Amino acid sequence: MNELLEILNDIDDSIDWENEEGLIDRHLLDSFGVITLVSELEDAFSIEVEASEIVPDNFNSVQAMWKMITRLQEE
Repeated sequence: MNELLEILNDIDDSIDWENEEGLIDRHLLDSFGVITLVSELEDAFSIEVEASEIVPDNFNSVQAMWKMITRLQEE
């Protein structure tokens, strides 16, 4: 999880990533940010994030992202 937080802080260190629950819903993470993040996640965690995974439920919080990452690593 620390590596995920480092990636997120590199993208935007003004967001309280650990506590924010509406990153997409509140427009804190825009489409460009999501695309950048997906690329970083794929490289860092050796996963492939399919287009079907790029939905608000998977990116609204750090916890949701971590859940997606661990699920994709298990596949």
